[in-house]
Amino acid sequence: MQRTPRDAAVAKPGPSGPAAPAAPAPASAAPQIQLIPASAEGALDAAEEAVDLLLESGRAPGDVLVITTGEQHPWAAHELSFGDASYWAQHDARDDVFYADAAVAGRAASRPVVVVAVNGGSDSAAATTLPLAIGRADALLIVCGDPQQINSVLGAGV
Repeated sequence: MQRTPRDAAVAKPGPSGPAAPAAPAPASAAPQIQLIPASAEGALDAAEEAVDLLLESGRAPGDVLVITTGEQHPWAAHELSFGDASYWAQHDARDDVFYADAAVAGRAASRPVVVVAVNGGSDSAAATTLPLAIGRADALLIVCGDPQQINSVLGAGV
């Protein structure tokens, strides 16, 4: 009879089936990481190419978050010109790829794929953005930038 309460306790998490798929992702806590070597000047272009390949392979646009460590992505700059509320409403709608600067990336929700363009900014920007990106990527993290810088940050951050 003591096994029955234990089995019942185990069974309770099981019926919360919709929550179960979300639980293993944080439990595994480590998305697949791909590194695309690029200079700081070429990191944004490399990130754009990665996004194009993801979309061409059937990934839904709303599954992708792009974070920049240096200059903002032109889409983010354009959307922010309409105001902060409009910009974040697009994030919340999850209808399209969302572009965020490292300074506001902490506000972005997790997505299946996160692409980081290490396109400049301070070393501390990369050092704080990459661990944050790992936490936001449910399945895949693609990092575009200088491999030495990225490996030193990921080695320290993981």
